[in-house]
Amino acid sequence: MLGERLKRLRKRKGYSLSELSELAGVSKSYLSYLERNIQTNPSLQFLNKIAVTLETDLDFLLNGESETDKPGVQVLDEEWRRLVQRAIAEGMSKEDFIHFKEYMEFQKWQGAKKTISKKEEEEA
Repeated sequence: MLGERLKRLRKRKGYSLSELSELAGVSKSYLSYLERNIQTNPSLQFLNKIAVTLETDLDFLLNGESETDKPGVQVLDEEWRRLVQRAIAEGMSKEDFIHFKEYMEFQKWQGAKKTISKKEEEEA
């Protein structure tokens, strides 16, 4: 269950309840309720904060399996995974990621357009 996984991960990292709650910016009592399975329906934002702090992913917290355990799933570089989890924990939505991706594609297109213009000038 979620509570057991939380407790096991917390102890594996060597954190007390107080330390984890402080590092993740969550309530110590709520975290304790989750670990003891008194509270069983935390928000995704809460779980993201815990996942980032414990350096794990939501799938593992919720289902006991990591994204890397699933066949056909491309593994993200650890640094990128943490960056994405932190962005989610700080409130970035899927829509925000889509807009960011579109912006980056636009920037890439702009860069390619400038490169083509320079080549045309050099050839002229």
